[in-house]
Amino acid sequence: MSNLLQDKIAVVTGANRGIGKHITETFAENGANIIACMRVINPESDKWIKNLESKFNISINPVMVDLSDEKSVKESIKEIFSISKRIDVLVNNAGIASGALFQMTPIAELRKIFEINFFSQIVLSQGIAKIMVRNKSGSIINVSSTAAFIADPGTLAYGSSKSAFARATQSMANELGLSNIRVNAIAPSVTKTDMFDQMSPEARDKLINSSALKRAAEPKEIANVALFLASELSSFVTAQVIRVDGGIS
Repeated sequence: MSNLLQDKIAVVTGANRGIGKHITETFAENGANIIACMRVINPESDKWIKNLESKFNISINPVMVDLSDEKSVKESIKEIFSISKRIDVLVNNAGIASGALFQMTPIAELRKIFEINFFSQIVLSQGIAKIMVRNKSGSIINVSSTAAFIADPGTLAYGSSKSAFARATQSMANELGLSNIRVNAIAPSVTKTDMFDQMSPEARDKLINSSALKRAAEPKEIANVALFLASELSSFVTAQVIRVDGGIS
């Protein structure tokens, strides 16, 4: 255990699955107290939280939020503020995948993907940024994707939503910089999570074979980049989209 985030307070969305789960565990290992946002709180997530609290002597407060519902997002902001009047780190990690060719993508599906992967994350960021501005400090980390830059067939909805998030990162960074708030994005490639299993083997292999390292990422490898961006190691890094893709060319 190191102390890169000792006594910092971090909000992580999608905290109990995939990359978000590994980010939560990595932050806890480094001393952060965490507000873990998730769609469902159940006995399994409660047990996982208690184990982390005991192992690393930190606190984790679960907050239930449905990113498909703006009202739920706004209620979660109120709950977060009731837990802490200081937020040091926000990780906008939660998201859903969608695969369909351009001409086969219903507009309703496009709206759904953008609501969860972009609009709700912006609403949450606007709320959390208020407390960061008040405290003149903070790091916001948006989880985008290499799908934002690689226009493979079937990635219209997902790739476009992640592209919007990458672009928003730069505007957020420029506007919040005067308040000493850094905003960066991580753009992972194929990572061994639930989304890995949802991809077709052909699509996975194409991305893996186009990379220099010729393998998929482990979720912990993405979490380590989030740790860097959350910590003071990256104190002069902002407005960046960091591709964590094994060297895709």
